[in-house]
Amino acid sequence: MNIKRTKEEIKNTIQAYLEKDEFGTYAIPVIRQRPILLLGPPGIGKTQIMEQVSKECGIALVSYTITHHTRQSAIGLPFISKKQYDGTEYAVTEYTMSEIVGAVYEKMEQTGLREGLLFLDEINCVSETLAPAMLQFLQCKSFGSHKIPEGWVIVAAGNPPEYNKSVREFDVVTMDRVKKIEVGPDFLVWKEYAYQQGIHGAILSYLNTKKQNFYQMETTVDGRHFATPRGWEDLSELMKLYEKLGKDVDREVVAQYIQFPNIAKDFANYLELYQKYQTDYQLEEIFRGHLDEILLKKTAHASFDERISVLGLILARVNEALEQAVRQEWQMEQTHRYLSEFKTLAGSGAGKEDVPGKHETAEVKGGGAEAAPAEGESGQQLFSGVLAKLQAEYARQEKAELLSRGETVQYRRLIQSMEGFLQVLRLEGITDRANAFVRIRGLFAAENEKYEKQRQRACDCLEYAFDFLEGAFGAGQEMVMFITELNSNYDAVKFLEGYGCQRYYQYNQELLFDEKRRKLLERIP
Repeated sequence: MNIKRTKEEIKNTIQAYLEKDEFGTYAIPVIRQRPILLLGPPGIGKTQIMEQVSKECGIALVSYTITHHTRQSAIGLPFISKKQYDGTEYAVTEYTMSEIVGAVYEKMEQTGLREGLLFLDEINCVSETLAPAMLQFLQCKSFGSHKIPEGWVIVAAGNPPEYNKSVREFDVVTMDRVKKIEVGPDFLVWKEYAYQQGIHGAILSYLNTKKQNFYQMETTVDGRHFATPRGWEDLSELMKLYEKLGKDVDREVVAQYIQFPNIAKDFANYLELYQKYQTDYQLEEIFRGHLDEILLKKTAHASFDERISVLGLILARVNEALEQAVRQEWQMEQTHRYLSEFKTLAGSGAGKEDVPGKHETAEVKGGGAEAAPAEGESGQQLFSGVLAKLQAEYARQEKAELLSRGETVQYRRLIQSMEGFLQVLRLEGITDRANAFVRIRGLFAAENEKYEKQRQRACDCLEYAFDFLEGAFGAGQEMVMFITELNSNYDAVKFLEGYGCQRYYQYNQELLFDEKRRKLLERIP
């Protein structure tokens, strides 16, 4: 099962396990809620999907690598208590609460979420003394005498024996009490995730042509050589920062993350050419709409690897522009939402259309009807209250760990923008409610104008890319790859759904038609 299908199955399981009947009791009794056991090679994203699932399901997450624990930290420390039996007092051994069970209760206190995921990684690599406790955990959902709270779904992960010498085989009794999912690497599925995470364009372009290098594991006389999705993602983060700092990423740097010498060497060579093509193919001129006929002919007659590299450069630039526009649109929609609330509180008498821009129809959630302003509150005080509500919403979601890194950045930018609006009111000494709304409305209009320009730049960027690809390749395989890659990028699809692009729809329709025709021909004997 690939990682995407695994993620969906985990979400479906959570939904089923947390479903309650009309009496508020879990539809599947807790004793029948089998822990999920993920088995698959290292580095393919098992831990990563736990974070995604918890955020998307709106539940808490406690994550442990169980090999870091001893028997004592897992089941608790023994202590002597006194108990009465038939009138006689006895000394009885009890155990303190397990660190892991305690972490679950602590997470519930911190986040206010009563349901969650308890994820234990490398569960089949525990020490000999800890192994019985792990079997008890999988079978009884408890550590020592302390049970995992109801509403917490258990997910454990482990590596098959061929990847880890420390692996312990579970017996049939244990395996018959878990929901086993075998997961494997899948480049096409990972690519969707990679676009969302902003993986470096050079890595995506390289792996599009060398899919076999996406995941490799090999044992030689010199040791274990491997390239994993985790390695590519971490290398991408470093590459982007190195570029910002003006530092080079050479073979030695690549090999620190891609620990498969031949692949590291091959990618380092590719990266050198990828960077060279940015200058050779006049990328900046292409995205200014300046096409050189000699350059187009050179591109058309280049080697396959070179053409794919150029296509990767074009895609990286287009995707960056579309993603920025989508993120800015979210900020404008959220700003409009809070400014509409401010308008209601300010009692300006202005119509909804007085908050200008494309986002006039944005839904206003948590509007002013919920909290009438106190008598005598100034425009500054009212807007400060609206800003405080935004900050509280962000703090609540951050505390509950429901925001991704990208969403956290978006919220911080939104808060920063709104703080800038409030600062203008203070600097200009505007306290009257109606005047404060008029001033804020003007500031929003200026921000919205910037967004519209950015949106137009994204549209232009896409059109310039089509101009270049049509001039160099026509409707050939490069155009097919370009459309396919756009369809793999969530932000690109979202932008295109909102604003459209005639040539995108034209080529996309032709691509779908050709695919259907190919599948039909395959069925004809």
